[in-house]
Amino acid sequence: MDPSETPQAGVLNSIEIIEEQDLLPFGSNSSNKTKPKVHMLGNEDRSKVEGFICRRGSEFALKHLCNKFGSSLFEKLPKLWDCLTEILKPMAPGDEGHISQITDSVKDPQVLINNIQVVRSIGSLLDETLRSQLMTLLPCIFNCVRHSHVAVRLAASRCITSMAKSMTVNIMGPIIENVIPMLGDMTSVNARQGAGMLMSLLVQGLGTDLVPYARLLVVPLLRCMSDCDHSVRRSVTHSFAALVPLLPLARGVSPPAGLSESLSKSTDDAEFLEQLVDNSHIDDYKVPTELKVTLRRYQQEGINWLAFLKRFNLHGILCDDMGLGKTLQASAIVASDIVERQALLTAENPPSLIICPSTLVGHWVYEIEKFIDASVITTLQYVGSSQERVTLRSQFHKYNVIVTSYDVIRKDTDHLRQLFWNYCILDEGHIIKNAKSKITGAVKQLKAQHRLILSGTPIQNNVLELWSLFDFLMPGFLGTERQFQATYGKPLVAARDPKCSAKDAEAGILAMEALHKQVMPFLLRRTKDEVLTDLPEKIIQDRYCDLGPVQLKLYEQFSGSHVKHEISNMVQSNEADSGEEGKDASKTSTHVFQALQFLLKLCSHPLLVLGGKIQDSLPRLLPDIFATTSDISSELHKLHHSPKLVALQEILEECGIGVDGTGSDVSVSVGQHRVLIFAQHKALLDIIEKDLFHVHMKNVTYLRLDGSVEPEKRFDIVKSFNSDPTIDVLLLTTHVGGLGLNLTSADTLVFMEHDWNPMRDLQAMDRAHRLGQRKVVNVHRLIMRGTLEEKVMSLQKFKVSVANAVINAENASLKTMNTDQLLDLFTPADTKKGASTSKSSENNDGLPKVPGGGKGLKAVLGGLEELWDQSQYTEEYNLSQFLAKLNA
Repeated sequence: MDPSETPQAGVLNSIEIIEEQDLLPFGSNSSNKTKPKVHMLGNEDRSKVEGFICRRGSEFALKHLCNKFGSSLFEKLPKLWDCLTEILKPMAPGDEGHISQITDSVKDPQVLINNIQVVRSIGSLLDETLRSQLMTLLPCIFNCVRHSHVAVRLAASRCITSMAKSMTVNIMGPIIENVIPMLGDMTSVNARQGAGMLMSLLVQGLGTDLVPYARLLVVPLLRCMSDCDHSVRRSVTHSFAALVPLLPLARGVSPPAGLSESLSKSTDDAEFLEQLVDNSHIDDYKVPTELKVTLRRYQQEGINWLAFLKRFNLHGILCDDMGLGKTLQASAIVASDIVERQALLTAENPPSLIICPSTLVGHWVYEIEKFIDASVITTLQYVGSSQERVTLRSQFHKYNVIVTSYDVIRKDTDHLRQLFWNYCILDEGHIIKNAKSKITGAVKQLKAQHRLILSGTPIQNNVLELWSLFDFLMPGFLGTERQFQATYGKPLVAARDPKCSAKDAEAGILAMEALHKQVMPFLLRRTKDEVLTDLPEKIIQDRYCDLGPVQLKLYEQFSGSHVKHEISNMVQSNEADSGEEGKDASKTSTHVFQALQFLLKLCSHPLLVLGGKIQDSLPRLLPDIFATTSDISSELHKLHHSPKLVALQEILEECGIGVDGTGSDVSVSVGQHRVLIFAQHKALLDIIEKDLFHVHMKNVTYLRLDGSVEPEKRFDIVKSFNSDPTIDVLLLTTHVGGLGLNLTSADTLVFMEHDWNPMRDLQAMDRAHRLGQRKVVNVHRLIMRGTLEEKVMSLQKFKVSVANAVINAENASLKTMNTDQLLDLFTPADTKKGASTSKSSENNDGLPKVPGGGKGLKAVLGGLEELWDQSQYTEEYNLSQFLAKLNA
């Protein structure tokens, strides 16, 4: 018999082929003898196919030999064991000290990779009686996990993962004892990178087989989620994220076999697992400093949760309902950490950074001083001009809490990203929902030990915003943005389509459930209805007004203009090209948005859209009202031309504001109610002041808060309004006054205009309806009947439904969402329901009528959700250009 035909020769040929198919990606460093012969063909694709066939054939040959010889394999084929131990040497307990000398002495990494690959290929094929012999090579393979070359680390990680699949009980113990410590080896970044790589492959390859080991893996992983090395952070965060959905299955599971007694009795890890799955079991945390307030029960539970995050170096979102005291809870945990560090005499005590909207900088300092003793927290407001901020930087070391605004972070990124912070707290953290904005990019460059987001509305438009928030908290936890889109975004968007198939609807439900379970441990949400049983009721009343004659004529003028027809054509084109990226998509959105802006402003007051040829055409359109163009401006300042102003006057008089208290028709005593008036546009507040207060209601005392007020002075206005009961009214723009402020001294709110984003209006309402309010809060929303405003109100439903499904009060414990509720998310809103909306309102909004139910317009509107912001009205869209076209 020819020696080349013996099993011994056959297996050597097979091993050679296996080795040749697992080459280094940097071929120039590998020896010529290891380059695959198939590359000589010159056809890369063909080489890959032939290489795959050769490798599979070799593995089948090894499988056949393992089956044929069983437990006598190494006895019958001793050369096979020699190949397995060519570089990797068997190690008995106590001999590990020589491992590094063995693997480090190999100059060509490819030779080491070849040896590891052979072990990987044969590991799962061996008879069970030979596995203990194979495991004597594990110490050398573990050492390769920390090798200086990434390709060696990858080969070793793949080999260990493959062995763990076939002999989990035997391998997992050594992995936990040998590899887990590498995650915390701050002397070797190679060790941490290799261990992170191995953990990522393990959770991907073993899946639910890791459930018994979850409590032993989760805590070491999360401790590395703030590693200074980017690749380590990414890999361990990905592994941690993959284990989180398995944690509920690990509750009550007995310790797995094959572990040392010390590992099996790790009570800290077991406690962590229990608290992460159900934070209602967290013990009360005793704040180590006296607070100047008595905590409510839910606030103590919130601090318990924050202390739990701090202890295990986790990061999260406190998304309590607006007005429940998120500022107090966050201040308490920062103060506690300061006191605990001082007690431990910690050498390094970096300051904490609080980032909030500019309006709230003063509010934060005020609240901290109100709740926390000055000997514990010293605050610095990092605001002002560029020169002033440069001066303030030299004083950072004197303070332990720095409070600044998002705008300052954006401007001073180069300096602030060089510093290391203890806590980095984002108030109204949904501001970083847009991953591509400059503010978001600046915030994500900050380095901090603990990261916390405060937001009553973490999802404002769609669940994709949640990715950006978690990318700040724990980069990689929800994968890349593209992965998140594929896993959650696309199924949810597909299920939102009223014409979606049953399969798409089910995929949407599963995606929503999966996302809920993934983020659940890192969110804490309580609603006012749930925890504030003593909070007075909030009553929302919609007051419908009919368009005035000037407004009606301008609507008719718009309907007959070529602009309206141009938009209609664009929308129909958008419908025809649905699903494709049309070259004019941006132009369509811009033009439609200008039309929407025009119509919404017209709903509030004709003066807001007055200009150019529109003004010149009014005498012709309304000769009975306007004799000449010179009469127009003074005439339109009369109250009856804006039904909303008339309605506002009625509401104020009902509240006893601005009327003669001696009048017999006044049933409400003067001063009993105090009012907040919200508008989207500063110009409308100007009109309210000039045309209503100065002319018809001179007795009204009021203050005003909008974008023209310097950020440093805004909180002073709030304090003045809250402390002086003789001030009847506070005029605010929703953009400036709708976030974070405490205005519980008011009990009546009037919304003159409405935001496309429902969360902004809800936030504005809760300036008054929050902890500390003792009166019933009445909210009046003024809506022009039969106009675009009714559509704006109805198009908010889906956004609120999605937010409530992912971020809900049930995050207090792991509970599956109600399937009926999820199905309801994908049921299109019926805008024809309700007595307040007549048939005429469906067709009189002045928008182009599109065949097929207006789906083309909906498609355009869907792309405008992110843009409905007052700042973008002026920055992105030019209304004056639109007005010029209107009568061209």
